[in-house]
Amino acid sequence: MRSLPPILALCAALLPAAAPAQQPQARPQLLGEHTDWTAATHMEGGQKVCYAFTRPTRSEGAGERQGVMLSVTHRPGQRDAVILSAGYPYPRGAEVTVAVGGTELDFYTAGSSAAARDADAAIRAFRAGREAVARGPGPGGRGTVRDSFSLLGFTAAYEAISRECPPRR
Repeated sequence: MRSLPPILALCAALLPAAAPAQQPQARPQLLGEHTDWTAATHMEGGQKVCYAFTRPTRSEGAGERQGVMLSVTHRPGQRDAVILSAGYPYPRGAEVTVAVGGTELDFYTAGSSAAARDADAAIRAFRAGREAVARGPGPGGRGTVRDSFSLLGFTAAYEAISRECPPRR
């Protein structure tokens, strides 16, 4: 599963598959609300994509931002894409860390998103933790941005998307 180079894995996780212009995309379908996490599906290019996400409980250092979220996505051929959407473009080559308890997870960046270098470790930490705290450079590389995300409900949301989009055998 970890065979894609990191930047290609991030691009695959962030960019929807191209669909013919005449084929409308179906609206997302809610699988459930699980404490602080939401599980849902949508279609991309005729393929079902399952994802779970949460929004920050606290944000410091970058002012008002739109679209800040932490998510895990299952696509056909790619499972467990763990993505942090910052709400602003990261400086080129920026590094982001996400702390869960005593575990520090490294994320790499592209545009306004960051992806876990080790998605399996991130999933294990999220299952065991109560809060994830992301730290990275602020807009234009100025200052540090800190976003805190509740992990309450993560396991239930992750299991919901895993049931709906099971691994192919």
